[in-house]
Amino acid sequence: MLKAGIFGTGHLGKFHLNNWKEISGIELVGFYDPNDDIAKEVSQKYQLPRFLDIDTLMDAVDIVDIVAPTTHHFALCEKAIKKGKHVFVEKPLANSMAEAQELVKLVKESDIKLQVGHVERFNPAFLAVKNIPMNPMFIEVHRLAQFNPRGTEVSVILDLMIHDIDILLSVVKSDVKSISASGVGVMTETPDIANVRIEFNNGCVANLTSSRISMKQMRKMRLFQKDAYIGIDFLNKKTEIIKLKEPQDSNVFAFDIATPSGPKTIAIANPIIPEVNAIKLELEEFRNAIINNTKTIVSEIDGMMAMDVAHQILKKIGNNSLVRG
Repeated sequence: MLKAGIFGTGHLGKFHLNNWKEISGIELVGFYDPNDDIAKEVSQKYQLPRFLDIDTLMDAVDIVDIVAPTTHHFALCEKAIKKGKHVFVEKPLANSMAEAQELVKLVKESDIKLQVGHVERFNPAFLAVKNIPMNPMFIEVHRLAQFNPRGTEVSVILDLMIHDIDILLSVVKSDVKSISASGVGVMTETPDIANVRIEFNNGCVANLTSSRISMKQMRKMRLFQKDAYIGIDFLNKKTEIIKLKEPQDSNVFAFDIATPSGPKTIAIANPIIPEVNAIKLELEEFRNAIINNTKTIVSEIDGMMAMDVAHQILKKIGNNSLVRG
């Protein structure tokens, strides 16, 4: 039985609490949260002990689950790793690249597992196409959300777009060649809306738009590759594949079209969406990595790489915002 403690029981922390309680092989020992009102509510609702001291809770568990604001990630991760505890930390991995690099170094020198909470990797819409061969050459992404003060301690790049950056890096098997970006802060001092173009060494180009000041919500990714289009709707849990029909295909809608090179058969398929709880699945996979001593699905290196691209984007936006005489 692995013992777990949660650090931060705000909006997302409560989701973690609910899911840990349903995962076999896990014993929830307690939680740490400096907010007295939140702590009182959690203690009463979940009948879970509140720890007033970080070290005391860490010393009592095997798993440290960090769902605190990003500014606290490094200090909590560093302490947990040095105590030999397995760490699940919400995205982004840390508040700066220097912090992320130090955490990667600490994990490498330790004997612990660390997983970063890039939950979209476990979104059922993405899982439905995960095993389909992907070699996209153009990707279009829109992630739009209504304004919510929660999470605004970081920019929209580190709050929302980093989800899509992580997905891109897992799908496009190539290094980033160049980045161009523009963004503006509307409700906060950091960018609240941004548009980014990422070019990869293999020729793939990705255009990303993220906003946290939109009237409607949207979380869509469209991937275009030779002879195929893949659409992923992360919000509504739907996927669509349009491709040249293979001879053995029989369970998809298909129609013929005329092209300069002759008639083609186009097939449209909607893959079966697995019925999974993304947060529960990512926590279960983290537990499995600990038990089986295997690599975590979203490792500290994955988290650092996503942060690296995000910070390059922020630098580009900062440069574009400079007033030149």
